[in-house]
Amino acid sequence: MRKTADPDVFDQLDDQLEADAPDAETTENLPVAPAVPPARRRRAAAALVATLLIGALAYSGYAGWRLHQVDARAAAGQAALAAAKDYAVVLTTLDTADIDGNYARALDGATGQFKDAYTLGAKQLRQILIDNKASGKGIVLDAALKSAAPNRVEVLLFVDQSITNAVRSEPRLDRNRIQMTMERIDERWLASRVDLI
Repeated sequence: MRKTADPDVFDQLDDQLEADAPDAETTENLPVAPAVPPARRRRAAAALVATLLIGALAYSGYAGWRLHQVDARAAAGQAALAAAKDYAVVLTTLDTADIDGNYARALDGATGQFKDAYTLGAKQLRQILIDNKASGKGIVLDAALKSAAPNRVEVLLFVDQSITNAVRSEPRLDRNRIQMTMERIDERWLASRVDLI
């Protein structure tokens, strides 16, 4: 059998709650949080808007700078790729009737250690090429960027070179894969390294 609460218990609880409740006079004396003045709210809102605007401008500036870097790298890559293709033809084309002109063009497109090595090799090979009436004609079949930075680009090239000499009048075809490093010097793209791979 369930036991029900005595009505006196509820009366006691009501009496206790009324005793614990603050009087109307007591609540009137409690401190009230002061309202934020409208001028202060406007200043806070203006500061927030200014902060957001500065952040948006900073982000826009950064995004523009990054886009410029990407564009500069892409433009450098395309310019260096075109220069490397032209230079590969210069390097693989040779006519003993104009051997000094061929060497001058090759040296004009070179820089650094590669230029020094080419100068030394050209001096050693010049007379051998003339005596053998050697000639060559290069054609770039394909080329691609390996890496690109605003002032240094690596290019991979596929070059066919047709070679003839006094002993062999029928052209021999050499298929070359070349890795060429191009550097921008005085607004010109010059080969600083050329490797057969």
